[in-house]
Amino acid sequence: MTFAIIAHDGKKAEMVSFLMKHLDFLHRADVALVATGTTGSHAERAGLTVKKVESGPRGGDAQIAAMVTEGNVDAVLFFRDPLDRHPHEPDIAMLMRICDVHDVPLATNPATARMIVCGLEKNLNNEDHE
Repeated sequence: MTFAIIAHDGKKAEMVSFLMKHLDFLHRADVALVATGTTGSHAERAGLTVKKVESGPRGGDAQIAAMVTEGNVDAVLFFRDPLDRHPHEPDIAMLMRICDVHDVPLATNPATARMIVCGLEKNLNNEDHE
């Protein structure tokens, strides 16, 4: 299973915190992480293994959208900062649209990300008991 992780500057610490809180699930489910450049660097500094693409403004959002289109991403966790302007907003909108087109779960905040993880964890626990 592969999760794409992206976080705007004001949300990067929150993303790393989220990942660390769910580290047991990530390991049990053998989740690979792919991230935009700067978000990936933050995750690596926390000790996580991440495949990095370009930063969002340099095309990383588009690279992740391509991975979603190719069927190589199972969920996107994109902690957005809705109170700030982002020069790559068209790429962000495109990534969100691609997730909708390809029916890939997209969490834009920690509450939704928790729901995705909880749902997957429940499925994983059911498989363990079968």
